[in-house]
Amino acid sequence: MNNPVTKTPAHLWVVGVVSLLWNAIGANDYLQTRMRNMDYLGSMGFTDEAMAYIDGFPIWVDIAWGLGVWGAVAGSILLLLRRKQATIAFALSLIGAFLSNLYPYISNPPEIMQQPAAKIMPVVIIVIAILLLYYSRRQSANGVLR
Repeated sequence: MNNPVTKTPAHLWVVGVVSLLWNAIGANDYLQTRMRNMDYLGSMGFTDEAMAYIDGFPIWVDIAWGLGVWGAVAGSILLLLRRKQATIAFALSLIGAFLSNLYPYISNPPEIMQQPAAKIMPVVIIVIAILLLYYSRRQSANGVLR
């Protein structure tokens, strides 16, 4: 039996492109931080103290951060390619985002990382990761993702 091909709904393209742009911002931040681009980091108010804190991340935080960022980018690309694996990538991204954003709450981050925006942004990231996972699961269940 052949499964009928489900037409791609327009909202998939909108969600896919917007999520890719959003996750590209996270990927850029990750790369700029890892490459120690001090012009970029300085524009965000990062000090030597903040960089020392980031450099002192335990290995599990580094792994989780990378998983969160690159899982989200992969999920967005897979969503645009209409692949079911987008759900797995978004699930891994959510795990990575949760674990890496948990660390400042169980450690002693520098003052710049205790500002209101620094406390709100992790919540925004996790909520968006949850929504992308939910969306990809729904599209998979509806037969849009193959």
